[in-house]
Amino acid sequence: MDKRNQDRFAVETILAQAGNRNDGDSRESISTPIYLSSNYRHKDLDDIRNFDEHKQYSYSRLETPTRKVLSETLATLEHGTQAFALSSGMAAIQLAFSLFKTGDHIVTLDDLYGGTFRYFDQLDEQYGIRFSKWNGKKLDELHDLLRPETRAVWIETPSNPTMKEVDIAAVADMVHAVNPKILVMVDNTFYTPIYQLPLTQGADIVVHSATKYLSGHNDLLGGVVVVRGQGLSEKLSFNYKTTGATLASFDSWLLLRSLKTLPLRMREHTANAQKVVSYLKRETQVEKIMYPGKGGMVSFYVRDEDIIDKMFKRLRVVSFAESLGGVESLLTIPYIQTHRDMEEAERLRLGITPKLLRLSVGLENAVDLIADLKQALAQ
Repeated sequence: MDKRNQDRFAVETILAQAGNRNDGDSRESISTPIYLSSNYRHKDLDDIRNFDEHKQYSYSRLETPTRKVLSETLATLEHGTQAFALSSGMAAIQLAFSLFKTGDHIVTLDDLYGGTFRYFDQLDEQYGIRFSKWNGKKLDELHDLLRPETRAVWIETPSNPTMKEVDIAAVADMVHAVNPKILVMVDNTFYTPIYQLPLTQGADIVVHSATKYLSGHNDLLGGVVVVRGQGLSEKLSFNYKTTGATLASFDSWLLLRSLKTLPLRMREHTANAQKVVSYLKRETQVEKIMYPGKGGMVSFYVRDEDIIDKMFKRLRVVSFAESLGGVESLLTIPYIQTHRDMEEAERLRLGITPKLLRLSVGLENAVDLIADLKQALAQ
């Protein structure tokens, strides 16, 4: 799609057309080709002396034509200045946190993906970056956690796995009023840009595990960082190229292809999840359900911990597996899977108990999903 016209179109059109009319001046290729070359030939010395990284290619760690189209699409999707495609979701978080140094202070939501907590613990213990936790509820409590050395506020919304929702605009307004230099950073993995655009609500940086909904097929690892503002763009561009956790051309092509169906998939994930939640509300073996009303992520508590192992063994459609956001439905027990590295007392305080299950509702027929869960929960 001609980038000059992107803001005229709806997200469905932008994504369906992603990569079209990008095959050089000829504009013959409908689908962006996969450029597998690790390096690119130069014409002469002047080509190097006048090298323009935005127009020319040199080495695939720096840029490839395939990854460039993906990055431009992601930036448009999130309404950002620049997007960076990385080799995993954790690589994306690491790139975002490359902005900080020893002595800096970060406020984070207290309910996050377990791998994020593990990385933050490492930053605290090995690099002296300090963290405070906020429960995501009262802004005055967040205000009280801010210090002169605070450099960022990090949130997931909805959170993983207890589905807390945080008002991004309210957080950004308050934090930036205290100090415009404090960055508001949002993990947008669960809702995706289809349901939430943090940069338009005042956030400075958005992060995704592209392994999840952006990819949506449980077949690749990837991460995304999107920034607002030229200053952040330049800082992260340097760190991105220096550290080198860039997404390969083939995976960039896979992710670009997957994005074309993102709006359709998110609508179906939501429709299926709403039907499954309706069933779970009637299920006698279920004690409590946490679902924000859209998206495909549902967490619920069972009444009896002893039925969980039997339930996993009986599943025929839903898979007992980590990860989320794919076409296949997955069921996870965060207490001993995604969040097992957290201190037990902290897990229990957050409600991550042995009775909590996290369900990523896929794109199977909802009738089949409900029947599978019902027979698996039967005593």
